Amino acid sequence: MSHATRGDEFIVGNDSHVMLWESGSIASLGSVIPRTLPTDAYGRMEIGAVEESIRSDNVHLPRSRVIHVENSYGSKNGFPIGSKYFAEIREVANRHQLFVHMDGARIFNAAAALSLDPSELTQYVDSVTFCLSKGLCAPVGSILCGSTTFIERARRVRKSLGGGMRQAGVLAAAGLISLGEMVDRLEEDHRHARVLADGLAQMPGIRVDENKVKTNLVFFDLDDEAPFSTQEIAQRMRERANVWVGTMGPRNFRAVTHYWIGQAEVKLFLDLLDDILQS
Repeated sequence: MSHATRGDEFIVGNDSHVMLWESGSIASLGSVIPRTLPTDAYGRMEIGAVEESIRSDNVHLPRSRVIHVENSYGSKNGFPIGSKYFAEIREVANRHQLFVHMDGARIFNAAAALSLDPSELTQYVDSVTFCLSKGLCAPVGSILCGSTTFIERARRVRKSLGGGMRQAGVLAAAGLISLGEMVDRLEEDHRHARVLADGLAQMPGIRVDENKVKTNLVFFDLDDEAPFSTQEIAQRMRERANVWVGTMGPRNFRAVTHYWIGQAEVKLFLDLLDDILQS
């Protein structure tokens, strides 16, 4: 709503977070029309397809205004996308005077996985959000970054949506700890995720692509022969050891490592899952 207005168009990956998990708010709240494009195995839209999807200046057509990107890409195993892709998106946007917005909920995880400063990934976008309460472990909160003019517009939009908070200092205090103490330790979470993926790969009844585990997200599936559904396994894990895991349908899981998940917790998870599958 800060970059576009009623009837404008928003170019976005068809499996991006904002398309799948935000209740259709691009259209329902922003009155902005999403134009979805397929993404590859890592969450990248094809650059030529992005440019071809931009509307001509025709009164019968919506106006293309924003290209939306995401890093890391949640629905593609949390894959970290390198700067070359965003530089190419920027070139397209510049040729057509479009804005670029990045959903960088886990941008610090992406930067850590790529051994880059986050600014090397965000330099090609006009605005970026990142989450304090995911890999950075604050109890709540996200940050929107952009130019002074953009933030002034965004603050007004936030007010109209009821998003203001007078007691924001309480959240800011936690956010400062996140930025000061949590960023440099994210590689620990990535190592624990790889240990988890390695253990799952050796477990009968489980399928996981270890090569796609680059950050703190581990997606894995049950074999067709596995005797239980994901919901049944998740319930047994909670009942037996208060271990919680995300289910993504009848045969799919998503596990996330973070500050409170260390080697002992990964081992507990693997031992418990293996015992349930063998029971």
